[in-house]
Amino acid sequence: MVPPDPSKKSRTSVRRAFIAGRPIRRARSDASRGITCHLRYEIDPRQIDAFEEYVTGWIPIVTRLGGTHHGCYLPHEGANDIAYALFSFPSLAAYENYRAAIRQDPKAQELWRLNAESRCIHRFGRTFLRPAFERPDTVESS
Repeated sequence: MVPPDPSKKSRTSVRRAFIAGRPIRRARSDASRGITCHLRYEIDPRQIDAFEEYVTGWIPIVTRLGGTHHGCYLPHEGANDIAYALFSFPSLAAYENYRAAIRQDPKAQELWRLNAESRCIHRFGRTFLRPAFERPDTVESS
């Protein structure tokens, strides 16, 4: 068994530091990867045009507020009421700044009104992801 790397913090210690309001220090490689938000929507298939306007309307907002939008994925084959969107920010703090900024953003408010009027979204969920790359110690040498 390989002993844990002391230079990396465990998830528990990071969680405790966050709750206590202490700064969280991570390895540079973790910080440079950022955070990706995966949105899963349950939509009204009869309101697909309104939903497409809503979900694609977020692309310029995310970009303007410092994120990278990876696209929106609408139903095509299979279930006709599930859609996805993915976007990334350089850090959780940058994402939290985005969340604060959209509350005051006129374009974001327009999109929320569109959803309220059309009821194109029944529910949605957010999952935060981090990229996993091949570890340097597992790369085959030639």
